[in-house]
Amino acid sequence: MVTSNLMTIEDLAAYLKVTRRTIYDWLRNNKIPAVKLVGQWRFKKDKIDDWIDRHSSN
Repeated sequence: MVTSNLMTIEDLAAYLKVTRRTIYDWLRNNKIPAVKLVGQWRFKKDKIDDWIDRHSSN
């Protein structure tokens, strides 16, 4: 699945076990860290892991 530090929307959806639509909703509402490269969204795995840690219930 993920072979580098950058993930696509499809990679991220599989990693988080959510739908692509959920990812797009989060992007639209600026809820998830992302960067747009050459017109395509990319996600750094370490930033996503940090984001998960910050938003997890303890």
